[in-house]
Amino acid sequence: MLLNRNKLGSVRPPKRCRSEMDTSSASDIVLIHGNSHPDLANKVAERMGIKSGGCSVFHKTNRETMVEIGDSVRGKDIYIIQTGTKDANNNIMELLIMAYACRTSSARSIVGVIPYLPYSKQCKMRKRGCIVSKLLAKMLCTSGLTHIITMDLHQKEIQGFFDIPVDNLRASPFLLQYIQESIPDYRNSVIVARNPNSAKKATSYAERLRLGIAVIHGEQKEAESDEVDGRYSPPPVSNNRTRTISVSVGVPEHPPKVKPPLTIVGDVKGRIAIMVDDLIDDVQAFVDAAALLKENGAGKIYLLATHGLLSSDAPRLIEESPIDEVVVTNTIPHEIQKLQCHKIKTIDISILIAEAIRRIHNKESMSYLFRNVTLED
Repeated sequence: MLLNRNKLGSVRPPKRCRSEMDTSSASDIVLIHGNSHPDLANKVAERMGIKSGGCSVFHKTNRETMVEIGDSVRGKDIYIIQTGTKDANNNIMELLIMAYACRTSSARSIVGVIPYLPYSKQCKMRKRGCIVSKLLAKMLCTSGLTHIITMDLHQKEIQGFFDIPVDNLRASPFLLQYIQESIPDYRNSVIVARNPNSAKKATSYAERLRLGIAVIHGEQKEAESDEVDGRYSPPPVSNNRTRTISVSVGVPEHPPKVKPPLTIVGDVKGRIAIMVDDLIDDVQAFVDAAALLKENGAGKIYLLATHGLLSSDAPRLIEESPIDEVVVTNTIPHEIQKLQCHKIKTIDISILIAEAIRRIHNKESMSYLFRNVTLED
């Protein structure tokens, strides 16, 4: 074997392949998971060439969550894979207890891998409620997590709620690849934003694919912010007292919003319509949008999103709708929904999560995973 020597005659160590995790580094990493998505955790472990750590998460008869970590985690880097599902509250408690168990067992670092962050849609003040995603961020930081890996947050500003580093990965490269490789004649497509709030994401997809864009405007029902909640109503007047001064004197009246009927801004006649969004939960709005696209002469209709929660009777609604195909990633388990609806397709993103874990563990730059990706993706 030829050894590389420098000018002083000392031997330089041979270069190692960056794509491989060395033995000493791999021995310091422990990958554990809860009950939310064991299939994804096993795929990530397989791609990394390691086995998932021995962690048992179960519920007692009184529904309390119990966590038992079988292997030693002292001085090791722990990666906890736990995503959000329909059982979001249990998913969160499992993650919090697993993180705290690792913290009290003297783990060196604890990274939470949360492909879909629950409560991410509750990131704004609504009525007399609260910003739940900030509360969740504080709980995760207090439990002992030192880093968060997530994917396609509903709003990128959620990262500011955390006191620890957050890597918000993007699934758009996988979805763009699917459009180019699996949708016939995709050049005759138009990217559709289901509402004006999704216009930025749709614009980003359209610019990368060199396609046109259409935006659906209007609502069939009142928005949540327009519902009567009594916030602007005057206090009640008792029978034996009269109010001498109106509380609204000098304050301009707040005009109500008038939602127009659903209309399409853009041309979709004779073209393939591709709707893009970050989350598919209640699909009724997407079904209504697809029906409107069909009425305006659209050909095939595709629906692409990162997270496929597919709550309630979503499979039946999709099966009976004009939507030809629904494409989501496997950040959330949806095997049962796929059995109920043949239109649902899945893209595996375990390779992206595995590469993110490898780069963080080896202290490599994460910028490679964000190349050519804008904040609107």
